Amino acid sequence: MGRRPRRDGRAQRRSTGGNHLLTRAGGVRRPGVESLVRQLVTGAGGGGGGVVHRPLGAPGGATFPLTHLRDTPPSRRCGLPVLVVPGGPGLASAVPYRTWRRRAASLGIDALMVEHRGVGLSRRDAGGRDLPVPAVTVESVVDDLAAVLDDDGVERAVVYGASYGSYLAQAFALRHPQRVAALVLDSPMLSAVDDVSAVRAHRRRLLWDGLLEDGDEPALAGAAAAVRELGSRAQGDGRTSQQQAERMTELMTELMTELTAVVTLVHEFAGPDALRRLVTARGQGRLRWLWSWLAELGASEASSSVTRFISEPDLVAGIAYGQLGFGQPPDGGPLDPQLIHAEAAKSRPAFAGEPFDLVAALQRAAFPVVVLSGDRDLTTPRPVAERAVALAPQGLLVELPGTGHSALEVHREASLFVARAVADGDLDRLRDPVVIERLPRRGLSPLAGSALRAVIRAAT
Repeated sequence: MGRRPRRDGRAQRRSTGGNHLLTRAGGVRRPGVESLVRQLVTGAGGGGGGVVHRPLGAPGGATFPLTHLRDTPPSRRCGLPVLVVPGGPGLASAVPYRTWRRRAASLGIDALMVEHRGVGLSRRDAGGRDLPVPAVTVESVVDDLAAVLDDDGVERAVVYGASYGSYLAQAFALRHPQRVAALVLDSPMLSAVDDVSAVRAHRRRLLWDGLLEDGDEPALAGAAAAVRELGSRAQGDGRTSQQQAERMTELMTELMTELTAVVTLVHEFAGPDALRRLVTARGQGRLRWLWSWLAELGASEASSSVTRFISEPDLVAGIAYGQLGFGQPPDGGPLDPQLIHAEAAKSRPAFAGEPFDLVAALQRAAFPVVVLSGDRDLTTPRPVAERAVALAPQGLLVELPGTGHSALEVHREASLFVARAVADGDLDRLRDPVVIERLPRRGLSPLAGSALRAVIRAAT
């Protein structure tokens, strides 16, 4: 068991070694920067959290300070604690989700978050050195979560995982089942290999073949026709000389990679009508500036660039590529999510197989499993969510209309509503789709989607 949480903020800050951390990976030491960030995210909370020293490898060896946060004061806590595990890997928790935790505290949700090892406030050891990449594994991260519950005196919790965090949540439930009161899987991952096949099939059905089913947005038909017309140029017709073939293949791959990145981003944030308009305009040679910007933004998912305390993918490459198969090769078909990672995968660890069988684990789950799924999610789409619900004996699907990937990111009020209902043990609150649909959309993601739609409509 870890130490009891410290309530004295000064003692907590003294122990963290913040003066040794860098403001950017590989940069020059700038004393006090981490302390300032730590004060920003923990100074006004009063709820708990702190630092627990975790092993880098075998027990008894070197350790590092792992930061965790618990913003809701004891007097305001309602229901079971909720351990919230965001996506990534490489996304920080402390700074990006500060507003989410404040809103959770106002609703009485006893939310706990952990700064993922190798990221943000948990990036370095006490001497200011980056954690070694081999020390950052799914298994070690899962055990970090258990240590944080120990440190905060929590025996059982609702575990809410979003995207990659859903993988960690399920792995935690497999490894520490007695600590889990319920699982919330927001835009879930299930299987590194099976999920890629499901994503390819879903994207191509909706946005290449245009084979709509009941419940699909009608505007998808027009979007698919536009995407297929532009994408066919990227695929080419094969009528090239031998000398041109290699260069043509390279250019077509670049074009399809751009198309894949833009389609995913625009569909999830702005919807199929905006996507149709943008793709049609691009085919006519218009809006190139917007297209290029969106393509770069969409492809940044595979970037190794570090933005301290926000996104730090470099030290978690062993998880992303070695354990979760982010670099599995493209299959040559359209809209393949693996195109985004193909170039980066050349310099990343090779996929060695995933560490847990989550499919088998869900079938044995002895607690409620609530699955959130946005109907515009192209990253971990509805078929993956439906499979998770079918596998879990107590599975419940919560559909989020007009929503893309990860409610924790793009539909804050829905994620909070679900977290509070599950913490209260009142799953019936989640069975009324009208209530879910009427939840307000707040935060930067809805604003970004509205702005993108407005720009596209104004220009087309």
